[in-house]
Amino acid sequence: MLESLDWPLPPGVRFACSSRSGGVSSAPYDSLNLGDHVGDTPADVAENRRRFALALGAKPVFLQQVHGTHVAVLDAETPDGTRADACVTRARGVACTIMVADCLPVLLCNADGSVVAAAHAGWRGLAGVDGLRHSPGGSQGVLDSVFEFFSREAGMNRSSSAIEDIASTISAWLG
Repeated sequence: MLESLDWPLPPGVRFACSSRSGGVSSAPYDSLNLGDHVGDTPADVAENRRRFALALGAKPVFLQQVHGTHVAVLDAETPDGTRADACVTRARGVACTIMVADCLPVLLCNADGSVVAAAHAGWRGLAGVDGLRHSPGGSQGVLDSVFEFFSREAGMNRSSSAIEDIASTISAWLG
C-alpha cells in the first residue's frame, strides 16, 4: 500500500507514496483508488482513504486540486476538499497529501522536521497560471508559493541576503 521514499529525513518525519494495492475499489479503479473525483463508488473511496490513513499513522488531508498555485496551511481541523495545489504543515499527525498522474509531486522538509510541504506541480501551476481563476500569467508559480508559505511557517527571514541560508536548510524530493 505504501512505498517508502529513499530520502534522508529528520527523526519523526515520514514521506511515502501510495501504490494501487490494498484497497477495495473495483475495475477500472482497482484497488486503492483515493480519488473522489473520478467516478468510483464513494463508499469504496472512503474505505480506501480509511485504510490509507491507518497505514500512514496520520490524518491525510485530501485537497481539491485545480492545477493552480494556491497553498493551504494544514492542521488537524483542515477538511478534505480544501481547494489548493500544495499544502504545508507544522502539525504533528497531519499528512500533506497530493495526488498526481502526469504532474510532478514535490515534497519539502526543513532540517529539523518541524515543517513539511507537498506540491502538485503541473505545467499550469509551475507557469503561474492559476486554475482557480482560469487567468493566464502574472502570478508566481506553485513552487514559489510553497516556498513562501514554507519559509513563513518555518520562521525564516525572506530577505535576499538570507535566501541561500534558507535553501541550505530545506530538503526536497521530486517524484
